[in-house]
Amino acid sequence: MQIRVIAVGKTRERYLAEGIAEYEKRLRPYVKLQFTVIADEKRPAGISAANEELIRGREGERILEAIPPGAAVVALDVRGRLLSSEDLALRLRDWEISGKNSIVFVIGGDLGLPDTVLSRADLRLSISPMTFTHQMVRLILLEQIYRAEKINRGEPYHK
Repeated sequence: MQIRVIAVGKTRERYLAEGIAEYEKRLRPYVKLQFTVIADEKRPAGISAANEELIRGREGERILEAIPPGAAVVALDVRGRLLSSEDLALRLRDWEISGKNSIVFVIGGDLGLPDTVLSRADLRLSISPMTFTHQMVRLILLEQIYRAEKINRGEPYHK
């Protein structure tokens, strides 16, 4: 299975980059993982809501261009569906069994994802009702994908 994570903006915190690298390494035996970083739009402080929507739209265009045709798309969205680790594992397994070999997880920038990306998603997923930085979500997501792969193979890790 090929899993692509598309994320807006670079991971700036060293400790997060190290954690992400660790889970990328752990995932190598299970999936072909590709991490695509989309440039975030520069913006001044005190930006208007209309300009925020414009920025989300520009970032969304670049995200949509990076999604391969036929991929199952999971948009990370605070208003999305909450799944347990077991439910995520089941969803990944179901997609794989049904022939969806390419799964794309999309993480927006600090302004979130535009409606164009959310409407393209097969699943809108919420990591938690709590708020995390979009950079931190990358690490949490990779850990959950790793956990899902371990669950699906019946290997110890998930308890």
